[in-house]
Amino acid sequence: MQFGAGPAEPSARSPGAAPCSSSAACPCPAADVVPAAVGRLTRRIRVRLVVVILRGIHDHFTDSDPGVWVQRFGKSDSAEELTSLLHRAYADHAVAGRRFFASYQSVRDTAHRVGTGECWLAFRGGKLVGSVTVAAPHVTPEDYPAPAGAGSFWQLAVDPACQGVGLGQLLLTLAEERIVALGSTVAVIDTSAEAVELVRWYRRRGYLPIGTWRWDVTNYESVVLLKNLAA
Repeated sequence: MQFGAGPAEPSARSPGAAPCSSSAACPCPAADVVPAAVGRLTRRIRVRLVVVILRGIHDHFTDSDPGVWVQRFGKSDSAEELTSLLHRAYADHAVAGRRFFASYQSVRDTAHRVGTGECWLAFRGGKLVGSVTVAAPHVTPEDYPAPAGAGSFWQLAVDPACQGVGLGQLLLTLAEERIVALGSTVAVIDTSAEAVELVRWYRRRGYLPIGTWRWDVTNYESVVLLKNLAA
């Protein structure tokens, strides 16, 4: 899935960061969603569908499905496997000429970025099918158009084989709830201004444009989006 959202490398003056353009049937019928506050998630949890948490996913996930597991990236997890997922998820952007960092970053880059926040992984049947990394507050370059203390998430990705069933929404909700749990009430992300459908996906979910930015690890101008999580 191409969820290019969130900043690239904050140390770079020219920023960027990552919905889903595929409607392929998902071989990973995700399923049960978080039964308790995400802030109390342990390193490994069973994702169980609770309509009051992710009402919009109810039509796609059923209690009879094997389920999706979500866990924090840990010592036993593979940066190589995560890098491969990111490359697959962002491949369509690369084909379209948008050079998202996630489409080409190295395993070393992945390991570094995992260490800059909470990296969450989604599995089904032992296979890695999604990921998102969260931080709050998030440190941004000088002049980056974000309010002080804002949280962020980046490299929200879903395996192309599992797109179109609500897994991206699940990871987005997880990211937003973790930002709140970490003490921020605002989420700020950025993605390619050329990825029109992706920007629309975020705008339908309450994200509003507040400026632009250019990272030196991408080849496009990014639109910076903000959502008030306290609303």
